[in-house]
Amino acid sequence: MSALVAAARHLVARGLSPGSSGNLSVRTPDGILLTPTGSSLSRVVADELALVALDGTALAGRPSKEWPLHLAAYRADPAVGAVVHLHAPASTAVACLPPDAHGLADLPVYTPYRVLSLGDVPLLPYAAPGSLELGPPFGAAVAAGRPVALLANHGSVVAAAALDRAVDLAEELEACAQLALALAGRNAVELTPAQVAELRAR
Repeated sequence: MSALVAAARHLVARGLSPGSSGNLSVRTPDGILLTPTGSSLSRVVADELALVALDGTALAGRPSKEWPLHLAAYRADPAVGAVVHLHAPASTAVACLPPDAHGLADLPVYTPYRVLSLGDVPLLPYAAPGSLELGPPFGAAVAAGRPVALLANHGSVVAAAALDRAVDLAEELEACAQLALALAGRNAVELTPAQVAELRAR
């Protein structure tokens, strides 16, 4: 089983890819290996994986319709080696909330790991799934050092140097979203600006 298929199965087992949603990709010497369109991450097999050139040319198979989102990250930063896009429930719920004044997602800083693992999480403007408009905002976020993002009314997307790291960050983002929703409306204590600054300085 390929690493991409194994990661897909893992995310499904964690309940982060309902139905036929979600797509994953990795950079290869020949292009971008991407999960196919119209297939659930629970059922995809290695023979169905698609290959897309960095210019968007489909080289093999039928890539996910979200390929513009993936290619934007690879074009923005040559260090990006993998992208994970999910419609995980809590992350998607937070993606339906308005951003703050800085365009960031409504993810309060309750724990050190919110800062150390995720950093600033932008809430990117809504665009229809599969549209070319999805790519540029995420590419700009990656170029600005914000590779963990939410897509408004859509889901999450994460870029990282390696597939395992991208999967870990997607899981951590979902856990952070779950915590934010669980504590909404309660008198929860956030880290202070000084505490956040100390973490960022590490």
